[in-house]
Amino acid sequence: MSHEEQNLKVENLLKESPWPLSAHSIRISKTTTLFLHPCHVEDAYKYVSVNPESHSNHFLFQDLQSLPILINLIPNMEANHGIGASAQPLTTVSSSCGTLGGHLARRLVQIGVKDVFSVPGDFNLTLLDHLIAEPGLNLVGCCNELNAGYAADGYARAKGVGACVVTFTVGGLSVLNAIAGAYSESLPVICIVGGPNSNDYGTNRILHHTIGLPDFTQELQCFRTVTCAQAVVNNLEDAHEQIDSAISTALKESKPVYISISCNLPGIPHPTFDREPVPFFLPPISSNPLGLEAAVEETAKLLNKSVKPVIVAGCKLRVAKAQKAFMEFANASGYPIAIMPSAKGLVPEHHPNFIGTYWGAVSTNFVGEIVESADAYIFVGPIFNDYSSVGYSLLIKKEKLITVQPNRVTIGHGPSLGWVFMADFLSALAKKLKKNSTALENYHRIFVPSGVPLKYEKDEPLRVNILFKHIQEMLSGETAVIAETGDSWFNCQKLRLPENCGYEFQMQYGSIGWSVGATLGYAQAAKDKRVIACIGDGSFQVTAQDISTMIRCGQNTIIFLVNNGGYTIEVEIHDGPYNVIKNWDYTGLVNAIHNGEGKCWTCKVKTEEELVEAIETATGEQKDSLCFIEVFVHKDDTSKELLEWGSRVSYANSRPPNPQ
Repeated sequence: MSHEEQNLKVENLLKESPWPLSAHSIRISKTTTLFLHPCHVEDAYKYVSVNPESHSNHFLFQDLQSLPILINLIPNMEANHGIGASAQPLTTVSSSCGTLGGHLARRLVQIGVKDVFSVPGDFNLTLLDHLIAEPGLNLVGCCNELNAGYAADGYARAKGVGACVVTFTVGGLSVLNAIAGAYSESLPVICIVGGPNSNDYGTNRILHHTIGLPDFTQELQCFRTVTCAQAVVNNLEDAHEQIDSAISTALKESKPVYISISCNLPGIPHPTFDREPVPFFLPPISSNPLGLEAAVEETAKLLNKSVKPVIVAGCKLRVAKAQKAFMEFANASGYPIAIMPSAKGLVPEHHPNFIGTYWGAVSTNFVGEIVESADAYIFVGPIFNDYSSVGYSLLIKKEKLITVQPNRVTIGHGPSLGWVFMADFLSALAKKLKKNSTALENYHRIFVPSGVPLKYEKDEPLRVNILFKHIQEMLSGETAVIAETGDSWFNCQKLRLPENCGYEFQMQYGSIGWSVGATLGYAQAAKDKRVIACIGDGSFQVTAQDISTMIRCGQNTIIFLVNNGGYTIEVEIHDGPYNVIKNWDYTGLVNAIHNGEGKCWTCKVKTEEELVEAIETATGEQKDSLCFIEVFVHKDDTSKELLEWGSRVSYANSRPPNPQ
């Protein structure tokens, strides 16, 4: 058969094909495309290559000599599926045609993942092919695995769940730190690793990307302590169950999971995989009715007899998905609303009862006094650690304390009731409370507005408080703030967030460099917001490379790089020469990364006049570009809160051993 006859046969088949455009296809020329039933895709893979410029499920022939071989598939297709005859459009496909890679891709889409952050390696390449072939998924290639994990963390903060794909051991152990951070922050991240060929398990073979032992479990052992479930998929019989179980556990527990998939399995059809998996569904959970009733009665009794109770919100509001119930409770109570630092962004700050951040000695002005002088305080979803307690210095008395965790309520020295879920509890409690605004009225009596920065002299070097005064003016419901570990924690904490303004930082884990990857992931998920990231120079040096990925993805984030010559937060805890870093030409680095491809604008700022001009440009003519503004400040220019916090944390760190 000549090429012309082959093309004619293909074109005739295409005219009569009952398959939808979502079927797999092979592009023979610019004008001719052969649509394949999924059962024949694996055979077709032998004769075609993926088009690297295409993110669709189209393939290009390696050479025209492959065409006759592939055409030989067509008689079977005609016989088995009625192609070329008067067949009705196919609405279902045999489950035997589904693949592991396709199933995983569909599951990710079903749970809300649209972008997967990845670094390719030889063990995950076939799996990446199947993820790319899923129309609902976009693969975002990152510069390294650590940033891919941080990006999945940031994505999960905006979308509720994130995913990353890396290769075996060298990739897995690189992403491990980011997954540990996601675990500490209770974020469901699906960490997928391309594993060894299934035939190599149980042998005495030594593989590359390992530590030189025939035991392949080193990576798994490391992930066990920082994930809530682990699945090693090295056979197809129970792969469906393992994948679905791991994903379900991640969503139920709001923690990361680890899924390792043998590199030879993603493309093999198997009867357990439907072409269109059964829709993913998690049954709702409800509280123990008797426990819920007892918890509400005891709490209401304590609060209703109190004179000046207060509410303090914690970061586990997100885990419990209880923000709506929290506001229902707050509105019914009339109490003042404070937040712990890690809960910033979870409670609307435009609410009339909102008073600020409770952070012990470094609280928002007058908030610490109101909270610690209350005769009852209800902490909703708190984490009390050395950082949030400012070196264990909070003046909170347990007998006055009601602690509401995602699935438990503890009342003072009294009962602690489990299987009582936060949202159920807060909604029920709201109906039992007497309104009491005494503490809120006390707050308004003693409140004095914060001062304004001293008058700025012309050409005077820029101060940090001036920088954040202007950042405050940039905020709206269409922006989101990402605060890096360091003095940005404290300066960003003082920002007053407008309605719907996003806010994220990594309080529990505090890994410097987190914000670069997290900014990439958050901006990719929250396309309706412009992200404003505040990053210190020391942190930026850890993870700078993925500025490249932000530009490639067309993101328009504004990054304020605070150049003060070192690790300022470490200086205030314990100073030493190791806290001084080599200065970089940061804008020069970003310009080199930009390399004329994509939209990116940079500038250096040393005075307020230059800052105002830079912000006008970033929000005006460069509003569609990634904007990188390097801000020079004095090495000792810090917030007063960092000075206080650092000295208290230093004291806690340096406590001598207890007497034996």
